[in-house]
Amino acid sequence: MPTHPGFRSLQSEVDNKQLETQGTVPAWLEGTLIRNGPGLFDIDGTRVSHWFDGLAMLRRYHFSNGNIRYSNRFLRTDAYADAADGRLTGQFGTDTRGWRRLIEPLRSGLPTPTDNTNVHVARIDQEYVALTEAPRRVSFDPETLQTQTEFEFTDEITEHLTAAHLVDDQDQRELIGFATQFGRVPQYHIYKIPYESRQRERITSVDARGPAYMHDCSVTDEHIVLVEVPLVISALQTLNPFSEGIQDLLSWEPDRGMRLLVIERESGELIADPIVDSAFVFHHINAYIDDDTIILDLIEYSDNRVLDAMQMQQLDAFSSSPAPDGNPIRYQINITTGSVERSPLSDVGMELPRIAQPDVSGRHRYTYAQLTDQEGGNGLVKLDCDTGETREWWEPSVYLEEPLPIRDPNGHADDDGVVIAPALDVEEDRTTVMIFDASTLEIQARAQLPHSEPFGFHGRFFPSMQTETHPTIN
Repeated sequence: MPTHPGFRSLQSEVDNKQLETQGTVPAWLEGTLIRNGPGLFDIDGTRVSHWFDGLAMLRRYHFSNGNIRYSNRFLRTDAYADAADGRLTGQFGTDTRGWRRLIEPLRSGLPTPTDNTNVHVARIDQEYVALTEAPRRVSFDPETLQTQTEFEFTDEITEHLTAAHLVDDQDQRELIGFATQFGRVPQYHIYKIPYESRQRERITSVDARGPAYMHDCSVTDEHIVLVEVPLVISALQTLNPFSEGIQDLLSWEPDRGMRLLVIERESGELIADPIVDSAFVFHHINAYIDDDTIILDLIEYSDNRVLDAMQMQQLDAFSSSPAPDGNPIRYQINITTGSVERSPLSDVGMELPRIAQPDVSGRHRYTYAQLTDQEGGNGLVKLDCDTGETREWWEPSVYLEEPLPIRDPNGHADDDGVVIAPALDVEEDRTTVMIFDASTLEIQARAQLPHSEPFGFHGRFFPSMQTETHPTIN
């Protein structure tokens, strides 16, 4: 059975190739989109078991003077070196070693966690850093994508799992994240990272129920919101010699309900933690404060089956039972009374939601996401979070990845700008970087890459490149 092109290992690397463009790239679009995701799934004849375990590959799309230049490069990590020697290591669902590296330090101080940082990127203290949920980070050169050094914070916050999503609040010039500490009383440590610092400043620590597997969070200008889903990490299961990665350590316990933790950014006080009906959440859209109510928008699933649907065995088989659709949901949390109202924003299936960067932590109207409820492809959906109206773009056999809206600096409306996303056409076996009008979703420009890319996860657009110089690892 053929491998789906989106989950096929890529061997080639390209350096700063100018792409032939159809259409017009807006003159104001200047900057670099750097994306992260798995690029290699097969090591010495053995295939990883879960999509999340492919080796990290960075992808760079540079926009300047109406042109697009493209690069891709694997991170030269310990995990990459293991693969070069024919050893497959994982961290989510492939083998015991990758995940046990997270757990063993609790019991015996044995080896450090995997450094396969394949989930996201961030700029921290002028360094560009690749991130994953294991507590290791790898810096890279944003111009060449060459691996530099392992990035280390200068603080002493204990972390056994950590946030790959750091919320970038440009108004307050800081990144917000959280880390999970296991132990007799597990805790979540919530922290901020000032722009010009490599020291995390602890905002507070909150006792965990479980703890839970959490992937993302939201911030308002005054609050941080965590969603503690009832997908519990079992400490007892870590002792099972037959467990194969984090998935075997997770237990879906819907009777617990889902806990919404609201923390004041300035004081660190936990001001609300209502429990609502159980659901599973990967990604948040955004949050903002409206009088005494926090508006929290996110993508929600009825349970955690979406994780099983990402097993390579199902993905490779072009499964007739596709992954369940996530739906956009709004929670209104009254911080005075603790009451919560839940309402769907739309019944359209979507994932990987993004809003324009200037709206992060403030009132947002539009979110752009991968349209998931189409057969034979994924499209682009624009959701008006005020009205629930949607606008969609879709073409047969085309799978669009995470869309990133970039606002026109000279625009006036909330949807003035463009949306950038790579798109894989499985019938043509080619990947194209697409530029859509953010208002109409009409295609403004497209450029074919020199190879088909495997599906990636997340990325950021950097309007300017500021970096420190470090030795690179070839």
